[in-house]
Amino acid sequence: MANQQNAQLQTLLNQQVANLNVMYVKLHNYHWFVKGHLFFNLHEKFEELYNEITEKMDEVAERLLTIGGKPYATLKEYSQHTTIQEGVGNETSEDMVKQLIKDFNQLIKEFGEAQEEAQKVGDEVSNDLFIGMQGDLAKHVWMLSAYIGEESKAAHLKAVQN
Repeated sequence: MANQQNAQLQTLLNQQVANLNVMYVKLHNYHWFVKGHLFFNLHEKFEELYNEITEKMDEVAERLLTIGGKPYATLKEYSQHTTIQEGVGNETSEDMVKQLIKDFNQLIKEFGEAQEEAQKVGDEVSNDLFIGMQGDLAKHVWMLSAYIGEESKAAHLKAVQN
């Protein structure tokens, strides 16, 4: 890989390290602060999701190290480079789910941008990594959309089309 092209791919991978770390914290926030009649279902689901995000975060960071990059590893770096907003702890359970659908769609879009760059520089391993992650997140968008009802079908279709 040419150094300049590799640097652009490293930047995109690092942005996802930041995003996934913010998602990890956000999912914990939702896990701790969910209330109401959906508590038991969502409390468990948010825990499942933050465990999954932890694995994805580690995979992206290790891929970045493999191609010569240095993953962000501080809260300051995460907050400076993320495109995901933090949770605040006072969202309704439905707002939490809607926000996750939005966040997962954002990640799907950005994973696609990282894939394009990986293809440009001939890094099929990074490309494959993001293809798998996009599929996982698209499934979550579908499931979360179904959970809150018909109005979010458009969000699922958007995720699948990206």
